[in-house]
Amino acid sequence: MTTATQTKPLFSLGQVTATPDCLAAILSSGEFPTTYTHRHQHGQWGDLGAADQAENDLSVREGYRILSAYILPTGVRIYVITEHDRSLTTLLLCSEY
Repeated sequence: MTTATQTKPLFSLGQVTATPDCLAAILSSGEFPTTYTHRHQHGQWGDLGAADQAENDLSVREGYRILSAYILPTGVRIYVITEHDRSLTTLLLCSEY
């Protein structure tokens, strides 16, 4: 399992995009999108169970899609998803998935 002390990025994010509603939710919570992309890229998978975290660890090694979930200070849940080919990372609300 990836540790919270991972200092080097585990994978490329590619182009980073966010849905308008997700971006508004992040900014209105007083946070920045880079907080969550950085955590995602460094293996801090957020609010996921052990099985999903293990799946992400496998996905990093094998080149599959990676999904992290975070709860903003306002209680809103967001996803950060990096595609299997590492060409695109998207931030979106849970309800937009």
